[in-house]
Amino acid sequence: MKSKRILLLVLLIAAGAGGYWWFYLRNSANGPLILQGNVEVRQVNLGFKVAGRIEKLFVDEGDAVVPGQKLASLEKVYFTDALAQVRAQLEQAAANYDKLRNGSRPEEIAQARAVVAEREAALTNARVIQQRAKALIKSPAGSQKSLDDTQAAERQADALLNSARQALRLAEAGFRKEDIALGKGQLDERKVAVEVAGRNLADADLIAPSKGIVLSRVREVGAIVGAGETVYVLSLTTPVWVRTYVSEPDLGRIRPGQEVQIKTDTPGGKTLTGKIGFISTTAEFTPKTVETTELRTSLVYRLRIVVNDSTGFLRQGMPVTVITEPPAKKGTPIASGS
Repeated sequence: MKSKRILLLVLLIAAGAGGYWWFYLRNSANGPLILQGNVEVRQVNLGFKVAGRIEKLFVDEGDAVVPGQKLASLEKVYFTDALAQVRAQLEQAAANYDKLRNGSRPEEIAQARAVVAEREAALTNARVIQQRAKALIKSPAGSQKSLDDTQAAERQADALLNSARQALRLAEAGFRKEDIALGKGQLDERKVAVEVAGRNLADADLIAPSKGIVLSRVREVGAIVGAGETVYVLSLTTPVWVRTYVSEPDLGRIRPGQEVQIKTDTPGGKTLTGKIGFISTTAEFTPKTVETTELRTSLVYRLRIVVNDSTGFLRQGMPVTVITEPPAKKGTPIASGS
C-alpha cells in the first residue's frame, strides 16, 4: 500500500513538471517557440531548349554541379550549318542595302548621258533626212512613201531620246526611299535570324542553372530529345529552406529576419542557425505532415526559414525542429527583418 502511494506521488510530480514545462516554458510568451517542419524539396527538371540528338553526357547521378557547368550537349552540325546559311544571307542583304543606299555609280550615270547624246544625234539626223524628203516631194525624184518613212523615223528617234533622258534622271536620282527601306528591313531580318541561329547553337549545350546534386539521369547518349524534354533532375542545395507553420496566437513572437535554431532527429546531429525569411499573409489549415489531433482544425501561417548549411548536412524532406529565441525584453531594440 505504501509503495502504491509513493508511485502515485511520483506520477503526480512528473505530470506537474510536464504541465509546467508545457504551459510555462514551451508556450510561455517569455520562452522559446518550438515549431515542427521539414526541409523543402527543391528540384528542377533540366532539358535542352532545342531539339536534337544527345552527343555527350558529362555528369551522372550523385554528382555535384555548380552554376554554369556544362552537363550535356547535342550534335551541333545542324546548328552550325543553319548559322552559316543565315550568315551568308545576311551578307547578301547587306550588299543589296549598300547598293540601294549608295545609288547609281558615276560610270552608270556617265553611260546614261552618253546614250542621251547618241539619241540626240540620231534625232537630229532624222530631222535632216525628213527635211530632204520634204524638198524632194516637190520633184519627180521624191515620193510620199519616202516622206512618210522619214517622219516615222523622226518620231521614233524623238521617243528614244525621251526614254534615254528619263533613264538619266533615274540614274541621277538613285533608288526610291521605299526600296531603300525595304532593303533595310531585309537586312534587319537577316541580323535577327543570325542571332536566333547563334542562340540555338549555344542552347545545344545544357548548362547547370545553380548549385545542386544530380538526382537522376533520365536520357542516354544517342537519344533524340525534344525541346524542354527532361534529361536530368537536379536537387538544389543552396539556399536551404525549411518550411514550418505557426499558429495565429504566436504570430507576435516572430518577425522576418529573426534568428532561429534548427535541430534534426539525427543522434548527435549539430544545431544549425537560420533566419525567418518569409511569413505568409494567408492562413491555412495545418498540413497533415505536421498536424496533431489537437491541431487538425487549427489555422496556421506558413514560414520559410533560410538556413546557413555550408556543410550540406540537411537533406531535402528531412523533418526538423525550429526553435526561436525568446522575444527581446522591453526597451531592447529589435533588428529590422531582412
